Amino acid sequence: MPAGLRRRAPLAAAVVVGVIAVAGTYVWLRPDGEAEGNRGRGDCVQIEVSASTEKGDLLAELASRYNTAGRVFDGHCAGVSVHKKTSGAAMESIVAGWNTGADGPAPQVWAPSSSLWLGLARERATGTDRAAPLDDTPDADVPSIAQSPLTIAMPKPMAEALGWPGKPLGWADVLALASDPRGWGAYGHPEWGRFTLGKDNPHLSTSGLAATAAAYYAASGKSSDLTDADLARPQVRDFVRGVEASVVHYADDAVKFLGNLAEADAQGRSTSYVSAIAMQEQLLYLYDSGAPDGDPAQIGKGRRPSVPLVAIHPKDGTLMMDHPYVVLASATAEQRAAAADFLGFLRQPAQQQRLADLGFRDYQGRAGPALATAIGLPASEPALSLIDPPAPQILSRMLAGWDDLRKKARVLLVMDVSGSMNEPAGGGRTRLEAAKAAAIEGLKRLHPDDEVSLWQFSTEEAGGPRPYAEVVPFGPMRDNQRPLTTAIQGLHPEGGTALYTTVRAAQQSMVQGYATDRINAIVLLTDGKNEYPRDNDLDALLRDVNADSLERSVRVFAIAFGDKSDLKTLSSIARSSRAAAYDARNPSSINDVFVSVLSNF
Repeated sequence: MPAGLRRRAPLAAAVVVGVIAVAGTYVWLRPDGEAEGNRGRGDCVQIEVSASTEKGDLLAELASRYNTAGRVFDGHCAGVSVHKKTSGAAMESIVAGWNTGADGPAPQVWAPSSSLWLGLARERATGTDRAAPLDDTPDADVPSIAQSPLTIAMPKPMAEALGWPGKPLGWADVLALASDPRGWGAYGHPEWGRFTLGKDNPHLSTSGLAATAAAYYAASGKSSDLTDADLARPQVRDFVRGVEASVVHYADDAVKFLGNLAEADAQGRSTSYVSAIAMQEQLLYLYDSGAPDGDPAQIGKGRRPSVPLVAIHPKDGTLMMDHPYVVLASATAEQRAAAADFLGFLRQPAQQQRLADLGFRDYQGRAGPALATAIGLPASEPALSLIDPPAPQILSRMLAGWDDLRKKARVLLVMDVSGSMNEPAGGGRTRLEAAKAAAIEGLKRLHPDDEVSLWQFSTEEAGGPRPYAEVVPFGPMRDNQRPLTTAIQGLHPEGGTALYTTVRAAQQSMVQGYATDRINAIVLLTDGKNEYPRDNDLDALLRDVNADSLERSVRVFAIAFGDKSDLKTLSSIARSSRAAAYDARNPSSINDVFVSVLSNF
């Protein structure tokens, strides 16, 4: 056991923070040396690796290195290719039966961020008529590529106000501050407002999954062996509900929080956006090294924050991202041997150093000096309090419980019905038909208590005195599901695109009906750019939606749909409101994009 690392339980779980904007979308990564290496050679054993998004690019780089290293095992060579896919989405695809058309190349090796997903995969595969996707190797015996613990990342001044680094801090401190009506005023900083937390959706992101599990453990006072009775205890549910109440909004990827934080930092307002983010330590390293978008190529090149983040490893327990390396049951004997050789290569010092360069601990959990310095680890690093990952059945029940305990949302869906939405989107459908289907399916993921309204917009020529119109008023999803479905199915394209005036009117309407106990947000889908001369002032719109200048801000999550959409402008609007823009310029991605957008709620 390395110094500074103490396990409370035999298996450490892991956290993923995806760096991909579209949940469930795969990205195939061609190793740079493929042409002259082993990849594609008929006499070499070929293997595909599905890697979690935060390490997919790096594994592709290392695969290229491997493919040109001249390695031989049992008289054979191997060619390795990597594609990246969020751990939760990969788990669902593996259990359902990999669809190469939608999911990309079928893997023989799965490299998620956490062994938590392995247990969930086994549980969900039980009782199906498909062959078990994983073998019977105990999770504790599955090898790791690297490790990185779940942290509560805080701007340094905020952490210091709480007593960091001398005072151990944890989830109980987060709850106490989140519940205090004085907010940061209780620590002498009323200008920082209420405590707010950035947290990923646990159904899609391992960071969200692990943070949810850690909160349940902290609430119960246990470090292992949680039971159904523990989850049902009122004080446990109240604790978790209290933590969730502080969430500013959810995400499928902590990078979205970091991008907004970096922009606030550049404006000298680093303490105005979010008080803390639950994420893996490695991503904190990237942020402090000048790569807030998660791109390791920007380390040392991008702008370093004026106010860095520091890592709080919760005293009441955290989970270790173990980044397991899993050979799937479908792999042939030769592919298993090739996978074992690639694993051996990844665990050699040169490759482990490359992982350390990007902020990972080594596969034994040891932090290198660059990581320790960058994230503010004390010289004598205290032992991490690692909690035992919950049993898969308990983890599934945590997820079901989270759906009820999470912060609820008030969401205005604004859909573009301009004439260009009648253009083809592939598969025999128009853009509007594809958007309708995605919206109807995506809304099913919301909670019955979430409140949703629908607007449409184009220009006056589309009908009515204003270029936008309310189609379905606000109501809880339990009542609005059918009216929304019917209304969305009845949308038809006509007119131009009055983008700016619609966003401004939607934002003003949301502010008027602002719900202080909910996530207040707009989901905007458009396939074009502003075509409304009466309101063509983007700078004025950005000022109007700027979250830093509003006491009650409403986040605008924008979807750029189709190849004519103005992603640059939509990104500016989203960033100004401290939200995110999503790229669906390839219309076939719209279903996955809607899932990703609605993971914010």
